[in-house]
Amino acid sequence: MTQATAAPSQTGFLGWVERTGNRLPDPVFLFLWFILALVAITVVAAWAGWSAAHPAEIDPETGTYRIVAVESLLSSDNLRRLLTEMPQTFTHFPPLGYVLTVMLGAGVAERSGLFSTAMRVSMARVPKALLTPAVALVSMLGNHAADAAFVVMIPLAGVIYHAAGRHPLVGIAASFAGVSGGFSANLTPGQLDALLLGITEASVQTVFASWTANIAGNWYFIAAMTVVYLPVIWFVTDKIIEPRLSGYAVDGSAAAGDDEPQTGTTIGQKRGLLHAFGMVLLVCGLWALLLALPDSPLIDPTAPPEGRMTPFYRSLLPFFLLVFLLPGWAYGRAAGTIKSQNDLVTMMAEAMKDMGYYMVLAFAAAHFVAMFAWSNMGLVLAVDGADALRASGLPSWAMLIGVLAFGAALNLLIGSASAKWAVLGPVMVPMLMLLGLSPEMTTAAYRVGDSATNIVTPLMPYFPLVLVFCRRWNKGFGIGSLTAAMVPYAIGILTAGVLLTVAWVLFDIPVGPGASVFIDTLPEAMSAE
Repeated sequence: MTQATAAPSQTGFLGWVERTGNRLPDPVFLFLWFILALVAITVVAAWAGWSAAHPAEIDPETGTYRIVAVESLLSSDNLRRLLTEMPQTFTHFPPLGYVLTVMLGAGVAERSGLFSTAMRVSMARVPKALLTPAVALVSMLGNHAADAAFVVMIPLAGVIYHAAGRHPLVGIAASFAGVSGGFSANLTPGQLDALLLGITEASVQTVFASWTANIAGNWYFIAAMTVVYLPVIWFVTDKIIEPRLSGYAVDGSAAAGDDEPQTGTTIGQKRGLLHAFGMVLLVCGLWALLLALPDSPLIDPTAPPEGRMTPFYRSLLPFFLLVFLLPGWAYGRAAGTIKSQNDLVTMMAEAMKDMGYYMVLAFAAAHFVAMFAWSNMGLVLAVDGADALRASGLPSWAMLIGVLAFGAALNLLIGSASAKWAVLGPVMVPMLMLLGLSPEMTTAAYRVGDSATNIVTPLMPYFPLVLVFCRRWNKGFGIGSLTAAMVPYAIGILTAGVLLTVAWVLFDIPVGPGASVFIDTLPEAMSAE
């Protein structure tokens, strides 16, 4: 793989974004600074007697809502908890188990070649007139493949466009918009849902201990994002970007065929795809059978009607593990990339190695979220913030647009979706729950803002790599050229996402199976210690 070259210095707003972002510490150390700031704030808040009435817990002695005060994180109890419960704090962080579980399967699907081959085959023999929507759709669906979508689909789109007689830079731009601008859009939940909704669960539990995440809680919304974003990317590509980029000469090394991504498919790969498809059907059939059994383990007959499907929703995490793992294994056996059980185990182990940085980040984020809960800051901020928003008279959709806009702006400086949500979630989610908005809906709004601005910040980790792909076709294509090409996509995607969010709230459409826009009653409160 060609290495990314250093980006030229920028002036104006982009220059400010680049310089400011480069001065920020790594997200792991960013959480360290957040923790230190939180400790200082709790000391002052505890001294000042900052408190609020818990909205879901009655004091049996007074018959009124229990008053909860901010506790100093330097108190003896909190210091003892920090030092003695550190392993539990880390291992009980919900996103950690969710993400590692899904990645055991996704890692096999990626390393066996299933993801990359499926993307290549899906683009074969696409009519020229439908090339843009096909590239955009496959790029958005490729989000489940994580890194593979960036390193396979984006350069492949350039080759396909060039072969079709269209400018390769246009294909790269369209694919980049789908993979990164539509980062949360997909037809099914995946590892990103496990990651973000896991953080949502931890955020809710800082106030309401009984709430658990449903990995499919954003399913309907992200599927709608895919449908809505597709025509936006299609229009921007064909009507705005292609006329603009058509003047760029094709003079890079890729024009001569050097280092082009593979576009053909071998007999073994085709056989592997058939085996993988059969395995997908088998896994889906198994889950359907479990659901249809008279005494189904995926249905709780003793729960209220609205809670009977909870076991099914909770089972979707192992479902996605198997729906990635088994088809990846079936593909690898047929294609020759998995020759023994050792190969399969090695791929799973390598997937865990790739998660090393995430686990370091999760360790820091877990302690920030836990200490936020110990201090009662989340509850107090949520109650006071909810009171202020209630007094403002803003409609629910306007409050969600605020979450969306804040996430989009912060994304220009901090690229990690999980790092931003681990900071914003503990305040935003409980606060909007007190106003009747579900955690799933708040998470969905955040995802819209987080995705839209990915493609216009040089701080996005894959931005330099995409620039390298562009320079294969045009040696003089710079960071400013790429950013300028992606701005129309960002505006279009953000506008469409805002309209989708507003419509979703106004029409009160379920966000996912078992997840609605609004909540009628608050879950069980966090017990006092």
